[in-house]
Parts: sequence; structure tokens; C-alpha cells
Amino acid sequence: MWRRERVRSIDHRIHRVALRKLRQVGSAESLEDLRVPPGNRLEALKSDRVGQHSIRINDQWRICFVWTDAGPEEVQIVDYH
Repeated sequence: MWRRERVRSIDHRIHRVALRKLRQVGSAESLEDLRVPPGNRLEALKSDRVGQHSIRINDQWRICFVWTDAGPEEVQIVDYH
């Protein structure tokens, strides 16, 4: 997806939003940068994803990642439903 290739498992209607959100995650200098816009709904994850954070693409899809001193790592697009 990062190379602008279509990913079949991700609905084509959210592809553009997902790319924009991935760019936001990739360019963030701090975790706090991802609080804006509020629609990102940045949150620390729990349970089997402790140590990860996420921002929303939409109600179904999230971008999950681990925040390190070097920035985001282990970035994934996850279907939450």
C-alpha cells in the first residue's frame, strides 16, 4: 500500500484515507503529533497489543504501531471487526 499499490483486503473506498493516515504516522516527530486531527482518535492499546498505539482510518480499520525514540515501528493496518 505504501507504494500506492492496491491491497485487495482493504476496501478501495478507504484506500486514499489510509495512505494519508500512514503519511501522518510516518512524518510524526512525537506521539502527541498524532492527536491532531481529533478524528485520529489516538489511543494506547491493551490486551494482546500492549505497547502499541493506534489511530483510526474509519470505524472498522486502524493503523497500529509501536512508538519508539526513532518514531513509529511495526506499523500495521488492522481490521478491528
